[in-house]
Amino acid sequence: MSVTDTPLNSTAAYREAVALIRQASAAYYTTGESPLDDTSFDQLHEQVAAWEKQHPQDIAPDSPTEKVADGAVPAGDVAHTVPMQSLAKVNTPAKLLAWEASFQRRLGGPVAGGFTVDVKLDGTPVAARYEDGRLVQLVGRGNGRQGEDWSHAIGTILGLPVQLDRLLTFEVRGECVFTNAQFEQAVNIRLKHGEEPFANARNAVAGSLRARNRKYALEMTFFAFQAVELPEGEALPQSTHAELMQWVADAGVQTTQHTPAKLRVVSTIAEAQQQVEANAALRATLPFNIDGLIIRANSRAEQDAVGIGSRHPHHTVAYKLPGTERISRLLDVDWSVGRTGILAPRAVLEEVEIDGSMVSSASLHNPGDIARLGLKKNDRVTVTKAGDIIPQVIGPVTYMRTGDEEEITFPASCPVCGGKVNSGKGRWTCDATENHGGKCGLPAALLYAAGREQLDIDGLGPAVIGNLVEASVVTDVGDLFHLDLDQLTQACRGSGEAANLLAQITAAKGRAFHEVLCALGIAGTGREISERMADHFLTMEAIVNSDAEKLTAVEGIGVKKAKQIAAQLPRVAEVVKKLAAAGVNLVGEAPTGPATGPLAGKVVVVTGTMTGPLSAYERADMKQLIKAAGGTAKDDVTKKTSLLVVGERAGSKVAKAAKYGIETITEEAFAVLVADFTSH
Repeated sequence: MSVTDTPLNSTAAYREAVALIRQASAAYYTTGESPLDDTSFDQLHEQVAAWEKQHPQDIAPDSPTEKVADGAVPAGDVAHTVPMQSLAKVNTPAKLLAWEASFQRRLGGPVAGGFTVDVKLDGTPVAARYEDGRLVQLVGRGNGRQGEDWSHAIGTILGLPVQLDRLLTFEVRGECVFTNAQFEQAVNIRLKHGEEPFANARNAVAGSLRARNRKYALEMTFFAFQAVELPEGEALPQSTHAELMQWVADAGVQTTQHTPAKLRVVSTIAEAQQQVEANAALRATLPFNIDGLIIRANSRAEQDAVGIGSRHPHHTVAYKLPGTERISRLLDVDWSVGRTGILAPRAVLEEVEIDGSMVSSASLHNPGDIARLGLKKNDRVTVTKAGDIIPQVIGPVTYMRTGDEEEITFPASCPVCGGKVNSGKGRWTCDATENHGGKCGLPAALLYAAGREQLDIDGLGPAVIGNLVEASVVTDVGDLFHLDLDQLTQACRGSGEAANLLAQITAAKGRAFHEVLCALGIAGTGREISERMADHFLTMEAIVNSDAEKLTAVEGIGVKKAKQIAAQLPRVAEVVKKLAAAGVNLVGEAPTGPATGPLAGKVVVVTGTMTGPLSAYERADMKQLIKAAGGTAKDDVTKKTSLLVVGERAGSKVAKAAKYGIETITEEAFAVLVADFTSH
């Protein structure tokens, strides 16, 4: 059956869903070759639970809803010291509050000891037993009472030392994962040995832990989330969970405390929800995959008071985040030419929802990756997307192939101009565009120039650009500022839209100097380098007349990059003449003396989208606000950054700020700080 968000409507559909869950669970916990991605699996689980709530008299004997690992995993031959259970799940703030209410009912009053919040890693649970400081046994979760012996994997898992510095006897439990770097390495190793690539990092772990007598070893990583006492072993801390995890870390076993997503202790469930949202913002920047957060009563006494159920502990819950990986079908591959001449393959997909948005296309990186992964048309593929990251195809799900797959045809010539393709150095480029003799990359270059953080010409979209290029009235960025209303009317197919676009182009003449410089699309620059160049040279004339030696005086431009930029300046000079003739701003602002205001002397970076009191502020507006308040606005976090303003769906800059110990501030707090300088 296909998984949709439609509720189950019959006993037959319910039985089919139960069978599919058990099939997927058995595959996931053994070979890793599950027919369902994580989101589809959770969705089906919710539908089964909802159906059983409405039809309690018809619950199937093999229902997965009250069984560890859905009752689909062989028990194994190693008994667990205490049950190794799975966790109950919630996925909304309302459901988290309902879980807290249930916890308090069992406790008989409010929670006094607070909660811990830790990341829920997307891997496979493992119990590791130490005797006198030596790792002697690894055990899978199995059915929760007994698990499979994986001791053959000892020595291949980072974070689980074979020998501790202290002669301790205890059992640590945690999640075994492939980090992002380890997963990429594992795929390459498998391909070199003639084996199929993994579908995704999560599924790869279970199969790898079971694998014996391989000709190669695949390194994995362990992060602890619990510890239990063994007979005649150490007496473990009994006060709080946080204290217990510190003891584990001090013993030498890896926890998440040294990662940006370290375990947090909070007093209330509202604060726990805030930590969920903060970690969701970090998600795309972490070196490993997470699929949620684990919220646990911190007090060991309160944990003991509420006890455990048949499948879940009552004191802990998993807050599931929207899935960032889904399985879709690769329908076709489109080829386009980027602004620097690189041929970019794009996957055309069956539409699927990922991380709250509908995805029908994704990046395929480059032709070399297509060949390396053995991708084919009609393949089931794993697609990933997190936060604002462009959707990407990880690889084919080869065990789902049906025989209807077809080889992907690579272009023998440039898909735009039909010219020669240079396929050297691991990337494919249109030879004419790369050497500035062709215009295949012009549409992409113009679209980049019109971007919000460059010229901010919102009405200049792909369709209008295509019409302007086809009519040969625009050959570079400079031509945009010499267009008249008649030319724009023909390109826009309407006078009203054309008049609005002309007004936007006119307004763009007054953009800040560094934004105009960035719009030129000089390879090797970008927003941050363009801003530094503008601050250093102050005029476009000085930049055009510079050489590689002068360019190296700019922070962030080394000898190699300086030569790359200098080689493009003769071409840029011709475009600059057009900009100057049109009256475009080509001059920066010289320093005016000591800044004043609440941000005086501070370097401020903004990440994410402003959705609260500053929601009317675009990125350029935020930079002006920072400047008005005495600060210096920058795009990237460095060691020189003083303050990071964090909005909704913040990205990798949060983790970078944490790494450097840089102060972060919410949008709301920042709005209060600069209230005297706001104009919206």
